[in-house]
Amino acid sequence: MGKTVSIFNQKGGVGKTTTCINFAAALGQKDKKTLLVDVDPQGNSTSGVGIDKSDLEASSYDVLINGVPVKDAIVQTEFKNLFLLPANMNLAGAELELAENENRFNVLKKALAPIVLDFDYIIIDCPPSLGLLSLNALTASDTLIVPLQCEYYALEGLSQLVSTVRTVKQNYNEHLELEGIVFTMYDSRLKLNQQVIDEVDRFFPNKSYKTFIPRSVKLAEAPSFGEPVLYYEKYSKPSFAYKKLTEEFLKKQ
Repeated sequence: MGKTVSIFNQKGGVGKTTTCINFAAALGQKDKKTLLVDVDPQGNSTSGVGIDKSDLEASSYDVLINGVPVKDAIVQTEFKNLFLLPANMNLAGAELELAENENRFNVLKKALAPIVLDFDYIIIDCPPSLGLLSLNALTASDTLIVPLQCEYYALEGLSQLVSTVRTVKQNYNEHLELEGIVFTMYDSRLKLNQQVIDEVDRFFPNKSYKTFIPRSVKLAEAPSFGEPVLYYEKYSKPSFAYKKLTEEFLKKQ
């Protein structure tokens, strides 16, 4: 049975979508049939794998709101074993429309149910907020990975995130577990980076990945070419880092 993993952090600008795209692409390169689900209205995961948001026959909005079967909205990317449930700006109004749904927290889980067995991994890119879209993603997931920027404010956000996960477990998805925490925008020259990592390790023993994602111009450039960095610059430091992170993830499964 496939495993569904949300990449989630309520704080924006932590490398969440970048991690989603490259983690999913790396799983594909490891011969794992992977579905990247974009439920962020910005649709950055969609454009980040080279899919034109303005030219979609169906999107995650249609699946969530109009009841379009998910298999009719999935598109195959040009990258190995990587499929996408795309998003566009239509999703921006979805939270208001979902609020009227009696089963508002389970819409995505129900939509994905028919295709869960078709994929080794389903990776969900969540919005950087705790609205109905993120709650749907967390309710539909087995586990979540938290990208965390190596800075002081990230620690403040982490305690809030733990509270969120506890609420989701109590009310919507008792099986949800924290898969791991991945440190992003890492710079070994900064002492603060190591202090943040040590602090997180103290509160979440054995939950931090040993692989750190470095700051990199290549990571910033890759989305504008519609490619994961693993394909855009496969011999770059972040490319190796995401491959190593994925190996670390798979070893724990």
